[in-house]
Amino acid sequence: MKFKKVLLPLITGALALSLAACGEDDKAAKDEKPEAAGQEEMASAEEMQAKLAEQQVEKDKIVAIVNDEELKGEQYNATLSSIQGQMQQMGQDPSSKESAEQVKMQTLDTVVNQTLILQKAKEEKITPSESEIDQKYAEFVEQFGDEKTMKEALKSQNMNVRTVKEQIIAKSIIFEKYQDKFTPAEKVTDKEIKEYYDQAAAQNKESGQELPPLEEVSDEIKSMIEQEQQQKKLAAHVEELKAEADIKLKI
Repeated sequence: MKFKKVLLPLITGALALSLAACGEDDKAAKDEKPEAAGQEEMASAEEMQAKLAEQQVEKDKIVAIVNDEELKGEQYNATLSSIQGQMQQMGQDPSSKESAEQVKMQTLDTVVNQTLILQKAKEEKITPSESEIDQKYAEFVEQFGDEKTMKEALKSQNMNVRTVKEQIIAKSIIFEKYQDKFTPAEKVTDKEIKEYYDQAAAQNKESGQELPPLEEVSDEIKSMIEQEQQQKKLAAHVEELKAEADIKLKI
């Protein structure tokens, strides 16, 4: 049993999972015999990819200006792909007319929030080292099995290694460092862990599932509580940054 994790705006693992899922779907479609069912499934997957691609913008298009910094389509599209993938993992259709505007505003909000944090991080001289980027990149590649498979998955989503390293990995490291400095987690008590466990156990019991013993998952619960604390603090911190910022949306 795994608890639902609260994630940062840019998480390499989430992106890798969504890309890997797309890659597996493509591979399955190619491996199927050209029977009616297989052809329909392949056509459906291609149709979905086309709809998702329609939501992208030209890579040099200015999508927003934050404190005189222009945010371009390449950054927007990388974040868009990640959000689309996460929505699909949750069983939602990011390509529907109802979702299109929501996806757009969520993507804009995410890139603006990220930019505000990155601008502040730059002021504080918070940067990732080459070794940290290489380590994260190796972990990212590992989730695909090998680099060739990863590059194929990236290509199918109109992304490349440079985009992943610069737009995803480097930034995720900066976010982690920034969050630890400005919105550190408070000490989690045994009482909080027990209350969290009891609540999760009650919810699982209603669905006919049973949690492992508390001692087996206490460390994981502690991590979840810390992440939730930091996310709440970070959200409030970003709102403060927004209040002081000059933000212009261009799409």
